[in-house]
Amino acid sequence: MGEYGDQNTPKEVMLLLAKNTIDLRKEQGFTQKELSERSGVAYASVRKFETTGIISLESLLKICNALGRLEEFESLLLPDEMERMKKLFDY
Repeated sequence: MGEYGDQNTPKEVMLLLAKNTIDLRKEQGFTQKELSERSGVAYASVRKFETTGIISLESLLKICNALGRLEEFESLLLPDEMERMKKLFDY
């Protein structure tokens, strides 16, 4: 068991996101160059991301938008539903 217990480390999550992006890109028939052009993210950044998992948040969101997956980020980091309900009734 590592520093994060049973959870993946941030680096592991980064690499998993990169792998999933590669899979989606290939499913949609895009080369790295085409994904770069469609997303507006530099080709070198797309290559680096797919190899290392390292990318800026803005570039990641642009890539996800080009792959039709941007909406998946809308539910990320939302407060817990119970906490939101408490805040509604606790002025």
